[in-house]
Amino acid sequence: MVTLSVLDQSPIRKGGTAAQALRESVDLARACEAAGYKRYWVAEHHSGSSFAGSAPEILIGALAAATQTIRVGSAGVMLPHYSPLKVAECFLVLDALYPGRIDLGVGRAPGSDQRTARALQPGPQAYGTDVFPQQVELLIQFLEDAQGLAGEAGGFPAGHPYTGIHAVPRGGQGPAPWMLGSSNDGAVFAAQFGLPFCFAHFINQDAGTMPMELYRQHFKPSRQSVDDRPLGSIGVSVTVAETEEEAKRISASRNLWVLHLLQNRAGPFRPVEEALAYSLSAEEQTMMRGIEQRSIVGTPAQVRGRLLRLGEEHGVDDFVILTITHDYADRVKSYRLLAEAFDL
Repeated sequence: MVTLSVLDQSPIRKGGTAAQALRESVDLARACEAAGYKRYWVAEHHSGSSFAGSAPEILIGALAAATQTIRVGSAGVMLPHYSPLKVAECFLVLDALYPGRIDLGVGRAPGSDQRTARALQPGPQAYGTDVFPQQVELLIQFLEDAQGLAGEAGGFPAGHPYTGIHAVPRGGQGPAPWMLGSSNDGAVFAAQFGLPFCFAHFINQDAGTMPMELYRQHFKPSRQSVDDRPLGSIGVSVTVAETEEEAKRISASRNLWVLHLLQNRAGPFRPVEEALAYSLSAEEQTMMRGIEQRSIVGTPAQVRGRLLRLGEEHGVDDFVILTITHDYADRVKSYRLLAEAFDL
């Protein structure tokens, strides 16, 4: 059975505000819960004018409070910026408030430019991406200790600097950890720790099916595994409308934004009419054709068919859907039409 979930980056439209984008995230979570989506994940981005979601651990609390049953979580917390203990405690608090509904997706991308990443570092010495596996291991140890899966040493061997340190609150079910990635490295990390893995297909289609193949080949079950088996998902950029022409029209805002992102000048998402009227150079026209091919755009039936084919290629039936349009109503409708196409 196909599972559909949501990735929300809290996009800011031209002429809109970040506060408006965050309110729309809360409203969209309610709408997607009603439509039958399984999870609602929010992203982490910093020091930009395109997205409002800089603190997923705070936004998750607002989303969980506004909904009843849908799982809510991060896609993801960019772990190199933070202490694993602090991340564990933030999500243990969320789990205590909303038990059985919290997902903790982690990644190692900066979610920003390099100068901003340095400003986010916890002290004069930042965590390098080379220590990311050690950070993940510490995070899991703190979570397992809080769940009562470790002894009095707090999940650490005797003599470890953190022996006896506990992440609190303790005693709950704990958040469900996920590994997020857009490359083979993320897949191998997920397999090494026995975590569910979500591949960011919308970021790196050029990787093909290799990340999922590596994930399944190297998977080692752990206490964080789901039924001791690899659980793979892919994040896909999707726009749905009642006609293919309309779907292509409303996707113009995001396509122009991606073009400007590649040119290091991304900003708020422009109105559809402005995006369609934007004058492109010959080089930009070539770039735009490539951008248009990296999303699934069309009618509900067309998008359903392409998602199912993509799932067969990657060996997954779990999709995390990223939809960005300038008009909020178009975004809600896109998610609703897709849910109806899969009879969620």
